[in-house]
Formats: sequence, C-alpha cells, structure tokens
Amino acid sequence: MIMGKVINNIWSTKKDESLIGCKLMAVSILGGKDDGKVIVAVDMIGAGIGEKVIVSQGSSARKMANLKDAPIDATIVGIIDEDCM
Repeated sequence: MIMGKVINNIWSTKKDESLIGCKLMAVSILGGKDDGKVIVAVDMIGAGIGEKVIVSQGSSARKMANLKDAPIDATIVGIIDEDCM
C-alpha cells in the first residue's frame, strides 16, 4: 500500500464497461521513490479532493473494488485522518 493525496476527479465518457459506475480520482503519491508521481485510482469509499488516502495496487486493488476482471491497478482503500509525517 502507498500513501497519496487526491488531487482531482477524472471524468471519462467512454471507458471499459467494467468501469461504468466507478469513480476515478487522480492521486499524487506521497513519499518514497515515486513521490509526486500521479496515478489514477478507483475510489470506492468516497474520498475527496485534498484528502490524504491509502492506495492499494495490483491484484489487491481489484479485490477491494470487487471487480476482479476489470482493468484496475489502484484503488483508494482508506482516508487518512492523521499521519506521523
């Protein structure tokens, strides 16, 4: 898992059918070698712009979203209330 900050919504009028109804967010990675890199993550928990979040990647991301056959490699799995950084 990684920590990130939601920086924007992603709107897509055409996308894979398995992603219909999924909220997509742009997330800036915080810390580590990928600090500042922006990824697209499915948001199943209702995170908002400016919130720090926990992101799961890889096959675990599809499991959280309950979309095992969807082309998902990042899912927001938690909103951080407070961190030690």
